[in-house]
Amino acid sequence: MTHSAGDRRVTANLALSLDGRYHGPDGAGDFRAFAPYVTTEVARNHLTRIWEGATTALLGRVNAEGFLGYWPSVAADESADPRDRGYAKWLVETEKVVLSTTLAEAPWEHSRVVNAPAADVVAGLKSTGAGDILVNSSVSVIKALLSADLLDRLYLMVLPEIVGGGRRLFDDGLPSSAWRLAHQETGDLGEIALVYDRAR
Repeated sequence: MTHSAGDRRVTANLALSLDGRYHGPDGAGDFRAFAPYVTTEVARNHLTRIWEGATTALLGRVNAEGFLGYWPSVAADESADPRDRGYAKWLVETEKVVLSTTLAEAPWEHSRVVNAPAADVVAGLKSTGAGDILVNSSVSVIKALLSADLLDRLYLMVLPEIVGGGRRLFDDGLPSSAWRLAHQETGDLGEIALVYDRAR
């Protein structure tokens, strides 16, 4: 479902371990515990779910550059899983807004760089265009929008792993908020896809 101008939902997507981490104890590149779950049926269905209503991808610099190194090749790969390829083609072709204080130019086509607080950028995006604004796994942006209570939907993959270290999404000090479960799906490995809508 696509929302009209002025009615845009702000959504965010992230995978979390059972102890709430978005990476392992060895730093931002430690995804060993996450790897077995990214190609499951539930994960791929969830991947499709996150972008179907979105027309803008809002990314931090690190994810924008990392995605550029991976997803365009998936979009061009006719042997790729259709769900992976569908997402990849959407990401390549959709409007991408990259939040960065250091990039001088946009890292790939259909993208622009903005040096401004996430809350201000979202306010501008919500006032123009139509469709969901997807914050795609960019934790710094997700955290800023959680702090400002500007997220309308959370797409979470919860993985049955306690990694024992690494950064958490939900830091102390966030404003209290209530969320309504809109969808859930459990996979054979124990992974759970969850969709929560902000109850305002």
